[in-house]
Amino acid sequence: MRARMSRTGCFLLALACGLPLTGCAVFRSHPQARGNQVDPAELSELVPGVSTEKDATSLLGSPTAHASFDDNKWIYIGSITRPVIGGTQHLVSADNVVLTFDSQGVLRDVKTTNLRDALPHTMIARVTPSPGSNASFLQQLLGNVGKVNTLSQGPNNNVGTAAQSDQGNRFTTGM
Repeated sequence: MRARMSRTGCFLLALACGLPLTGCAVFRSHPQARGNQVDPAELSELVPGVSTEKDATSLLGSPTAHASFDDNKWIYIGSITRPVIGGTQHLVSADNVVLTFDSQGVLRDVKTTNLRDALPHTMIARVTPSPGSNASFLQQLLGNVGKVNTLSQGPNNNVGTAAQSDQGNRFTTGM
């Protein structure tokens, strides 16, 4: 009997330890498409010198953005992300397409970029100054403890009432 309970106890212990780990594989998050995903087959139908803005709109849809200083540059930005720990997003892929048109609306250039074309960057480790004191979190939290509010000194105090505030006014409305 003791050997049987031992095997049952070991089985239950293994089940209790392994069950939470199975959830990691079952509930894996799915990739999420963001922006305009340009299909390479549709993009290949656009021919520089022949295709127009109307052709590009009918094949690819509206662009994500236009260039800041050139309305003839259409930018299609698309990415695929996957949620990870803490609600942050892991960038799986990023594909950008830039279409350049001339003043008559005829396609002149098609440029595609992806994550391999991205440039590395580093964050600047400085702090933006802000007005105010350099009080610590604890000083800010406990800074007003013990200070007395003049409006709550007692029932006989008329501080803050309409009768007392009107006494100092020189002009009255006659009401």
